[in-house]
Amino acid sequence: MGDIRRRGAVVLGLTGLVAPLTLVLGAAPAQAASCTTQAGPYQKQVEKFLGRPVDGKQSTTDCKAIRAFQNKHGITPNIGYAGPVTWGVMDLMNKQKAVGNKPNKAGKCPTNKGRIACVDLTLQISWIQDGSKLVYGPVPVRTGRNGYETRTGLKKIYWRHIDHVSSIYNVPMPYSQFFDGGQAFHSVGLSMWNPPGSHGCVNMTTATAKKYWSLLKNGDDVFVYGRKPGT
Repeated sequence: MGDIRRRGAVVLGLTGLVAPLTLVLGAAPAQAASCTTQAGPYQKQVEKFLGRPVDGKQSTTDCKAIRAFQNKHGITPNIGYAGPVTWGVMDLMNKQKAVGNKPNKAGKCPTNKGRIACVDLTLQISWIQDGSKLVYGPVPVRTGRNGYETRTGLKKIYWRHIDHVSSIYNVPMPYSQFFDGGQAFHSVGLSMWNPPGSHGCVNMTTATAKKYWSLLKNGDDVFVYGRKPGT
């Protein structure tokens, strides 16, 4: 982001080393590496999500399935406990899936701006629309965690850098498209549901970031609204 500083723009904290859903972990069994035998407060919900027998009791196979999910999405502690963070991620996934192909059903993202990238912080999804026509998405994204929230409002893409590297965190930010004081769309190599969140940027998979790069240009509008869970 040294390039942005030289251009005179204000660069704030950004880039997502980790991702969405900052939820209170609560009390969990104090086991570091072993698979817990204790059922969590969201045992039945987690069992249903994973396609396990829904009995509210922790089994060895339940624990292995929960741990696999936790490991895939970077949820800690990864001891197979069906706690609030694990269920919060699953619940968000369910809500994202329920959106289907109508992310702007409530009409919150402007339809009078032509090509625009929309970001729903509440559901942690983004899409591109042209008027009322859906162009791409919706796709899951990872936005700013508590204290580094992605700022809401209507913005414009003002700088694009395909091979950007953060001068603050010294990490790659491929396919960066900056839209607000250092906050940008860019790809990361982690799960979109990896808690607790970015440092303000809208993190995407590589495939999504490439698509956004091809569909957007300098001057295109970006609209961010809602509030990320846990912020």
